Amino acid sequence: MPLYNSIDRKVLKENLMAEPFVRKTISFYRYFILDTPQEFRDQIYREWAELNCFGRIYIAREGINAQMSVPEENLEHFLLSLKNHPIFEKIPIKYAIEDNGKSFYKLSVKVKDKLVADGLNDDAFDVTNVGRHLDALEFHELVESGEHIVVDVRNHYESEIGHFKGALCPEADTFREELVVITDLLKEKKEAKLLLYCTGGIRCEKASAYLKHHGFKDVNQLHGGIIEYAGKIKQLELKSNFIGKNFVFDERMGERVDGRVISHCHQCGKSCDDHLNCANDLCHLLFIQCGECAEKFEHCCSVECRDLKNSSEEEKQRFRHTMVPKFGNRSVYRKSFRLAKNTTFADSNSESGQ
Repeated sequence: MPLYNSIDRKVLKENLMAEPFVRKTISFYRYFILDTPQEFRDQIYREWAELNCFGRIYIAREGINAQMSVPEENLEHFLLSLKNHPIFEKIPIKYAIEDNGKSFYKLSVKVKDKLVADGLNDDAFDVTNVGRHLDALEFHELVESGEHIVVDVRNHYESEIGHFKGALCPEADTFREELVVITDLLKEKKEAKLLLYCTGGIRCEKASAYLKHHGFKDVNQLHGGIIEYAGKIKQLELKSNFIGKNFVFDERMGERVDGRVISHCHQCGKSCDDHLNCANDLCHLLFIQCGECAEKFEHCCSVECRDLKNSSEEEKQRFRHTMVPKFGNRSVYRKSFRLAKNTTFADSNSESGQ
């Protein structure tokens, strides 16, 4: 069997929507030394393709990071198959909070240099000297007390739609930038108790080791991340200290945790927390857009992109030679609301005669 997908994306998405069975979305990670990551990659690709699994899985010499959807009818078989590999022994499996079964449309297993693209020199500090792991209830109670520093180690576009109450949420575009900003902001608080959290826990492993290396004395991290927390709090029927929506890296782009909407459409400012990528193929900027603006701007981030999307191929080719390299650049995201207010919002007002 081929060890990669060769079917067109459009066809794959159509096939996914036509599936008559239910899928379960899961995630897991583990740091584990793999001597032959490419061989391991090929082996699990074969096994998981046979079970009709989809997902985005990264393999590195340091372990595995996986977000997947598994047909419900094959889930038990899948979990049993994990026992054939030492890396998966007693590995915690996290289940999606909101799950329509349409999180992934193909199976992608890639070998990477690192599980998380952090840009850090791991030789400069001990990556195994991590902070204390807190279970969901411990973390909940410590946040509830309001006595400690809660730190979001995710990117700005993630924390914008949801975060723990009172959390420090730096406006950072990358994990590496996030760590530098946090270290600087808290440089006078090295004796304080820090409560770190991220989506599933994997970024906290590296972040806690980094902060301990830089002299922080009491570093703690939410084991299993927001996904584990949301599930446990729901089970215990407690009021969530996580406000809003949890950003996830799949087709859903988010899971609602407490039902509140804390962010706004980047084009009109209306209450909204729906992320999408600009429909202009020369842009694909990630931004927040409400339903009305989606209709008005045809799922594009600006009038410019809407017009370019509808232009001729000749005009698109001409634009490629003159385009400003902001398009497709994630670092533009946190400026997109300001950009919207200065350009698109103004354009929409002028179009409506205001």
